Amino acid sequence: MSTKKTGDRGEAIAAAYLEGKGYTILERNYRYEHAEVDLVCFKPAAKYKAGGELVFAEVKTRTGLGFGRPEEGVTEAQQRRLMHAAEAYLYERKLEGAPCRFDVISIVLQPGREPRIEHFEDAFWGR
Repeated sequence: MSTKKTGDRGEAIAAAYLEGKGYTILERNYRYEHAEVDLVCFKPAAKYKAGGELVFAEVKTRTGLGFGRPEEGVTEAQQRRLMHAAEAYLYERKLEGAPCRFDVISIVLQPGREPRIEHFEDAFWGR
């Protein structure tokens, strides 16, 4: 499977996983300049509470662990690009100041096995 197909499959798995946890996918592959956010989601507040938060999710998918765990691929440089894209998203939609966080979804795909998914909430902080 090509790297692109692996990434696309991982993003589809992550979106279904998040939707199963009650998130709403607002946008996939949001791009701003040289940065991309894989999934922009809304996570409603706990039951019987108003509000919620925006979640900017980076999905990392690998077909094995020979190059390390998927989440290890989210470098500081990539975090800065994600934060930059998130700021643009918030500005474009007039949502500055809205509660938000950055998550990482780690997926390992291996033939004959169910995907292994790990969700790291608040994986890193914005400015």
